[in-house]
Amino acid sequence: MPLPSPYPWPIRWVDALSTALGRAVSWLTLSLVLVTFAAVVLRYAFQFNSNAMAESLSYMQAGVFMLGAAYTLKHGGHVRVDIFYGHWSPRGKAWADILGTCFLLLPFCAFVAWTCFEYVAQSWQIRERSSEADGLAFVWLLKGLLLAMPVVLALQGLAEAGKSTLFLAGRGPDPHGRAEGGEL
Repeated sequence: MPLPSPYPWPIRWVDALSTALGRAVSWLTLSLVLVTFAAVVLRYAFQFNSNAMAESLSYMQAGVFMLGAAYTLKHGGHVRVDIFYGHWSPRGKAWADILGTCFLLLPFCAFVAWTCFEYVAQSWQIRERSSEADGLAFVWLLKGLLLAMPVVLALQGLAEAGKSTLFLAGRGPDPHGRAEGGEL
């Protein structure tokens, strides 16, 4: 049985959301591989090509990237330059995470949401479809991911900053999983 989380419910809720999205995306990744394989076999073995199948690959790739971003952040999988960060103490890393969230991640998420909002709203308003006759009718849902990604990414960023803040205040464990003062 897992140990109870030391974090308040909003952080636990965001972590659970990111985990659920990450699990869904893992299945979407499997689907992406299988549909890609089927598309290649159908195209080269049977000279059959489908715009809907080709578009579905783009949809799945977008879903993996945009819905998996929060899960990746939760598990520390985002690319970062570890020239300094890798050598910092847990407290230094916690400060870097808080400041990075406040001054880099949240402004980025706000910028993406702000610049995409009208574009996505117009697509939803007309229930945009593929321009191809045999394409998918869900372009509006695909474009909706442009707003979903910054929302879930910002929420997970705030949860990670919250974990770091609790750690610095002595009310939570090291969010990087190491004891205070431990070496890397």
